[in-house]
Amino acid sequence: MTNTMIDRRGALAGGLALAALSSKTQAQEKRPMYGLIGQMLAAPGKRDDLLAILGESTGGMPGCLSYVIAKDPTNADALWITEVWTDKDAHAASLKLPAVQAAIAKARPIIAGFPQHFETIPVSAHGLKS
Repeated sequence: MTNTMIDRRGALAGGLALAALSSKTQAQEKRPMYGLIGQMLAAPGKRDDLLAILGESTGGMPGCLSYVIAKDPTNADALWITEVWTDKDAHAASLKLPAVQAAIAKARPIIAGFPQHFETIPVSAHGLKS
C-alpha cells in the first residue's frame, strides 16, 4: 500500500468520524421534551367543575404538544393530567400566562390536593410531533 492510499483512507476515516461527532453534538444540543403526569383531587362533588376550569384554560399554550385531562374511573373526585411540552422552559413559561394564572385562581378553592406527580422525558408518541 502506498502512503497516498493510507492518507486517503485516513482522511476519509477522519472525515466520517468528524461527521458522526458533529451529528452527535447536534442531537445532544436538542433539548428533550418535557412531560408531566399528575393526579389532581377536587373537593368532594366538584370534579366536573374543576374539569371545566382546566379545559377552558389550556388552549393556546406555546410549547404545549399535548394536554390530556382524564377522569379517574376509581375515584369520583380525581383527575389525571398528562402533559407533553417542547421542553421544561415552555412548561414554566405557561404558568405565567394570564389565562393560566386566572384558571389557577379560579380552581384553587376546589382543588383538594395533588397526591401523585411524575416528571417524564417523552421520546415517542402517536400523534406528537417533536
